[in-house]
Amino acid sequence: MAMPQNSTRQNGFCFAQPLEFSRASPRRGEAGRPSGAASASDGCSPPLSNGIASSGAPSPSDSCAQPLCVPSPAEEEPPFEEGIKYVSAEGEDLACGWGGFTPGCLQLCNTSKGVLFFLCVASFLQGMTVNGFINTVITSIERRFDLRSYQSGLIASSYDIAACVCLTFVSYFGGNGHKPRWLGWGVLLMGLGSLLFALPHFTTGRYEARSAAQVGLCGGNQSLPCAQAASSLSGYRFVFMLGQFLHGVGATPLYTLGVTYLDENVKTNYSPVYIAVFYTAAILGPAAGYLVGGMFLNIYTEIGREIDIAPENTLWVGAWWIGFLGAGAASLLISIPILGYPQRLPGSQRYIVMRVSEAHQLKDGSHQKASDPDFGKTVKDLPRSVLLLLKNPTFIFLCLAGATEATLIAGMSTFGPKFLESQFSLSASEAATFFGYLVVPAGGGGTFLGGFLVNKFKLRCSGIIKLCLLCTVFSLLAIFVFFIHCPNMPMAGVTQMYDGSALPGGHLNLTGACNAQCGCLQETYSPVCGTDDIMYYSPCHAGCKSVSENLRNGKKVYHECSCIDKALLPGFGKAEAGKCTSSCVKKPLLLCFMFVVILFTFLSSIPALTATLRCVSDRQRSFALGIQWIVVRTLGGIPGPIAFGSMIDKSCLLWQDQCGEQGSCYVYQNSAMSRYTLVAGLVYKVLGTTFFIVACLLYKPPPAESAPGSSDASENGTSDLQEHKPSLPAEEDI
Repeated sequence: MAMPQNSTRQNGFCFAQPLEFSRASPRRGEAGRPSGAASASDGCSPPLSNGIASSGAPSPSDSCAQPLCVPSPAEEEPPFEEGIKYVSAEGEDLACGWGGFTPGCLQLCNTSKGVLFFLCVASFLQGMTVNGFINTVITSIERRFDLRSYQSGLIASSYDIAACVCLTFVSYFGGNGHKPRWLGWGVLLMGLGSLLFALPHFTTGRYEARSAAQVGLCGGNQSLPCAQAASSLSGYRFVFMLGQFLHGVGATPLYTLGVTYLDENVKTNYSPVYIAVFYTAAILGPAAGYLVGGMFLNIYTEIGREIDIAPENTLWVGAWWIGFLGAGAASLLISIPILGYPQRLPGSQRYIVMRVSEAHQLKDGSHQKASDPDFGKTVKDLPRSVLLLLKNPTFIFLCLAGATEATLIAGMSTFGPKFLESQFSLSASEAATFFGYLVVPAGGGGTFLGGFLVNKFKLRCSGIIKLCLLCTVFSLLAIFVFFIHCPNMPMAGVTQMYDGSALPGGHLNLTGACNAQCGCLQETYSPVCGTDDIMYYSPCHAGCKSVSENLRNGKKVYHECSCIDKALLPGFGKAEAGKCTSSCVKKPLLLCFMFVVILFTFLSSIPALTATLRCVSDRQRSFALGIQWIVVRTLGGIPGPIAFGSMIDKSCLLWQDQCGEQGSCYVYQNSAMSRYTLVAGLVYKVLGTTFFIVACLLYKPPPAESAPGSSDASENGTSDLQEHKPSLPAEEDI
């Protein structure tokens, strides 16, 4: 939808009431009204707009009295001629530019579509960096800088901590300030955070892959040193934490002020579509981050240096830092045009006039305090703003519903690939690729479709909440698919004995008669698949004594494996590196219903966000989104992975042994994993459904009344004010 530029005839509408503008003093008639006021004899009033064109040349003295349908000569000037400026009714400059530099060519971007484009690029970069690159390179950073898992967890959590700290301040003061400037400086901080995150690569010495003893074959093992001196490189975790903190601070305005800025500058029924496009870009960002980050990890971190190890080697460190340099530079560039946008777009005032308030009506009428133009401009109003939101039950239960959905999204995004990896016996990279194929169409498509449905059916606030409820019920039904699971691939010493019998009492026993003389180390986990279709903990645990390479796929093939059934190939027990391929017939059904769960979970995200914007007063929208983000992060985003992780860990069969200390889980019991995932999903989906039902029942819309921007005008995308001619209060100053 193209926004009007600066010609008053594009924004003009006829009204019965006089409207005053801050320009040359109008001639007054004998009755004391502007001579341009509409009457039976003198035509239409001046056009309704929050931005009118004025030029350095004096306008004809009678231009104000001209009817809209007959443009004056001044109005026929080229729209972007030098000297033309956007001026609001209060004298505010609405041109796109930086200070006094407002070239005419920039005004082509001074539209809602222009803002949407730049905000989409910013959200794409944010998603690609924080949710894509970080998750992709965290293992490489741990290896390069000798970090423990809990330390890398602190790095990841720094983003959410920064967002929670800044959300109240940014959403409250930014919501009543110059939103594009807050957004621009935020994107600039994100760029600086990305550059800072890449800095340790340039301030440390060259990475030297420490050559380990040849381990893995029967009889060829040597002891691995457990006690290693603490590396000084681990101190760089504080640099990474600071970079993530800047990411969190910079992204805070993006999803609060950016959403409300879009909502304020487009028609009410177009707003969900614009917001859906904005969030779709944010979802596509992580997908790009995984793909691009994975490509960079195939390049050795010391570019140009030859190395004799392959990317599959556990000592390999890829070029993790390249993505952050590119994203940081792009963020710095994209912040420049965002900083140039005006506080309001030209022509947006008519959408404010057309908008019908759908804010929840409090019994004591205290919600009307937020309508005061001076409300929310000082710190003194902050407690009252919080109190008004806390007294709004619809807003509270929408926040709680959002927190339950965020818990599921955070948990599934963290452990979804691990679920696929275990159920279908995939490698980590294959599982991540499969999960990406699910999330991109289901998550991105569901996000956009949710906004489209709100616009298509022109839903009001109560209808939007019912749509959210419907989506949650569908995903609740689909989540029962986790009753289904694929059987574990047989693994010697873990799911069965080496001779094929059941494990006594379910206790692990990785040592059998066939490998007792090999001296295998449990620290060396490198699964192989034997020709008997049984997995083994490592080539050593399979009793293999020699190794070669398969020229077709590049995988290692182990020979003379004493534990593999020689009845199949007498004297030639073989095993290939990697897990055995699963032939689970339930795989298509599981993937199909997981797609449905993800689709309907994301389908409700934009309608829920739109309902949040509608159920609070206009002046509290940014602050309400900030409070909602705090609730969603503290109750959903941060504890979500912890809750899911603790439940999934209950299904672990084989833990990593790090010199006597328990590490991560190597093998899960598929049936238990599905059962615990089902329980967690049902709990949060039932809670989400309950919260949406309560929000719908407690929502109290404002009474229907004939007001400026009636329901027809605001909800009908094809209507305009000239057709409905709503009356404006005489005392209203536009």
